[in-house]
Amino acid sequence: MGKVTLSDVAQAAGVSIATASWAINDNKKVRIPEATRVKVRKVADRLGYRPNALAKGLAQGASSLIGFVADGVATTPFAGQMIAGAQEEAWAHGKLLLVVNTNGETALEESALALLREHQVQGVIYSTWYHRSVAFPKGLEGIPTVLVNCFDDDNSHAVVVPDEEQGGYAATSELLKAGHRRVMFLNTVSPSPARTDRLKGYRRALDEWGVAFDEALVVPVRPDQDGGYAAARTVVKSGVEAVFCHNDRVAMGLYDGLKERGVSIPDDVSVVGFDNQEVISAHLHPALTTVGLPHYELGVLGVRRLLAMDEIPSEEGADQLRTLVECPTVRRDSVRTL
Repeated sequence: MGKVTLSDVAQAAGVSIATASWAINDNKKVRIPEATRVKVRKVADRLGYRPNALAKGLAQGASSLIGFVADGVATTPFAGQMIAGAQEEAWAHGKLLLVVNTNGETALEESALALLREHQVQGVIYSTWYHRSVAFPKGLEGIPTVLVNCFDDDNSHAVVVPDEEQGGYAATSELLKAGHRRVMFLNTVSPSPARTDRLKGYRRALDEWGVAFDEALVVPVRPDQDGGYAAARTVVKSGVEAVFCHNDRVAMGLYDGLKERGVSIPDDVSVVGFDNQEVISAHLHPALTTVGLPHYELGVLGVRRLLAMDEIPSEEGADQLRTLVECPTVRRDSVRTL
C-alpha cells in the first residue's frame, strides 16, 4: 500500500479534506465538533497517516508557504513576470511561493488544492492566463485567497486585475495627443473584460478630447495576427490616420496587411497595440508603441493583498475587494506626431 494521504483519511472518516486537516493539526482558528475531531484522529491512527512535518507543527493553522495556482500562466509569455513579482514579494516577507500549473484540468487542480491544504499554506494566489470570470474553486473554501487576473462570478473575494478601461484610455490618448482625430479601434470578437472595458476607455478618451464617437470606427476582429491582417483592407478603405489594436498580435497582422498595400507606419497610419508582448512589439519595424499588461505588478500586489487580509474588514463591498492595476504606456516608433 502506498503512503496514506490526508485525502484518504478524509474519505474514510466521511469528512472534507479541510475538516480532516483542521482536526489532525488542531487548528485553533476553526471550530469543529469535538466528536468529529476525535473520529478523524482515530481514523488517521488506524490508517497509519503521518502528517507532513511542516504541517504538523502549525498550531496556528498557517505556514511560511503561499500557494500560487494557475490554469496556464506558467506556460504563457507573461508567466515569468507574474510569478517573479509574486515570488519576490513573498520572499520580502519571509514567505516561499509554491507554484502549481494545472493547465485547466479539474482533477489536477483538485489534487493541487488538497496538497496546499495538507501543507496548511498561509494563503493562495489563484490566477488565470487571461483576464476573465471564474467559478471560485470549492477546494479553496476556508483558505485565504486572492484572485489575480481573474474574478469570481459574485464578486465576493479579493481580486487584483489590470485596469482595462484605463489601458484603453491610455492607448487612445496616445494617438489623440499626437494630433490624430480619426482613430479606429480594432476590438476583439471574444467576450471578455478586455473587450468591454478597453472600449469604454477608448470612448472616454475621445470624449475628453472632444472627438465624436463613430461606431463605424470600432471594428471587430479576431484577436490574433490573422485578425489584424484581415482588417488592413478596412483600415485603408476608411482613410483613418491612426489605429488602436486590441493586442500586439493584431497589430503585427495589421503591419503585414498595410505593408502589402503600400501603406507606411507611422508616416501614413499610426498604430498602437496592447499587451507589450516584447517578442512582438519591440521587434516589429518600426517598433510598436503599446500599452503593457502589468503582470509583474499583478504578482506583487496579489501577494501583498493576501498578506494584508487579516487587516481588512470582512464586510467590505465589491469595490473595496477589487484592486485595479494601471496599464503603462510603452512608447516606441509607430506613432507619428502631426
